[in-house]
Amino acid sequence: MIGRGTIINAMAIIIGATGGLLIKNGIPERVKHTIMQGIGLAVVMLGLSGALQEIFLVTAAGGLERRFTLLIIFSLVGGGCIGAGLRIEEYLEHLGQRIEQKFTRLEGGFARGFITASLIYCVGAMAVVGAFEDGLTGKIEILLSKSLLDGVSAVVFGASLGPGVVFSAGTVLLYQGLLTLLAGLLKTVITAEVLSQMSLIGGILIMSIGFNILEITKIKVGNLLPAIFLPLLFDLGQKCWAFLA
Repeated sequence: MIGRGTIINAMAIIIGATGGLLIKNGIPERVKHTIMQGIGLAVVMLGLSGALQEIFLVTAAGGLERRFTLLIIFSLVGGGCIGAGLRIEEYLEHLGQRIEQKFTRLEGGFARGFITASLIYCVGAMAVVGAFEDGLTGKIEILLSKSLLDGVSAVVFGASLGPGVVFSAGTVLLYQGLLTLLAGLLKTVITAEVLSQMSLIGGILIMSIGFNILEITKIKVGNLLPAIFLPLLFDLGQKCWAFLA
């Protein structure tokens, strides 16, 4: 069944985050802070490694050739303009706050946990590539691996960021589910190169999430989310232009 990988992923997040909430009071604040710093560093490295894996190509001579440089700039700038115009980050924050108001017994910081976890679980290369592979071939190995990683991290996120992490499973279900459906509809036009480009942008955004967790800066990653899909739009535009020409 197409989409089962995403369902498993969402369930892993719910189970992990719920477990984190149950043990939350048993974890000292200094330990939570240190854990979050460790996760922040790990997220930065995951994003960096994913981006480097896609941006460099091994040549026949054994060297490294950089690629997609202009695409990175156009995608991030263009995606940022689109996201800022649509106020994606602002709507994500409002969504988290509205859910928090409906569950008044939950502690503060709900929106931060919901947004942080949603972005981390949705932006990465594994989310994009895994969902697309599910839609294109029906294979879910990548999403199963992602489910394991997300479930483990959800325990820590649930204990550190609160109940908002549980509801991020809904974002994962919607986001990856739509990507899987999109891949099924566009399976005849998506190339391996486009997947690499989308994974590259996803890796860069993952790094920015790590910077936010480490409180190095505040990057509105939500506004940059459209950048992931611009390589696909560029590729489709080129094909349409070539067809019309």
